[in-house]
Amino acid sequence: MTDFRGLLEALCREGVEFILIGGMAARVHGSARLTEDLDLVYSRDPKNLARLACALKDLEPYLRGAPPGLPFRWDERTLRMGLNFTLKTTLGDIDLLGEVAGGGTYPDLLPHTEEIRLFGLSCRCVDLTTLIRLKQAAGRPRDLEAIAELEAILEEEREGPGDRS
Repeated sequence: MTDFRGLLEALCREGVEFILIGGMAARVHGSARLTEDLDLVYSRDPKNLARLACALKDLEPYLRGAPPGLPFRWDERTLRMGLNFTLKTTLGDIDLLGEVAGGGTYPDLLPHTEEIRLFGLSCRCVDLTTLIRLKQAAGRPRDLEAIAELEAILEEEREGPGDRS
């Protein structure tokens, strides 16, 4: 079970620049679907890479699905040399994406975000229209299943609080 609050607290404590996407973003927008990991797009600015490495270092990040004992060092160099990381930590699973299909990089997505409060923390989350686009681009069965629900939520938002008969 992923401790979403704990992971977000670790990231926010170090001032990591990131954008929530995936299942947690869907929950923020009203989805009833549960998610098992925290998905985010992170800034690849060198200072942010240092903050990200520091934020997770005590959580024993390791490549999810990799065999035990495979050499893996979590540091700034690893972040610079890689792009997308699917990790397990002592607080649960986290997907760190330097670039995401359908949305691009952190600077590309930033104009399509809103600041939210989650677990008492301030962070950025993709807007609902962009989230739908990301899920369409991912094209995985579970993403395609979620799109109908997200589109219904978007339609409700567009209709507003008035008469829905």
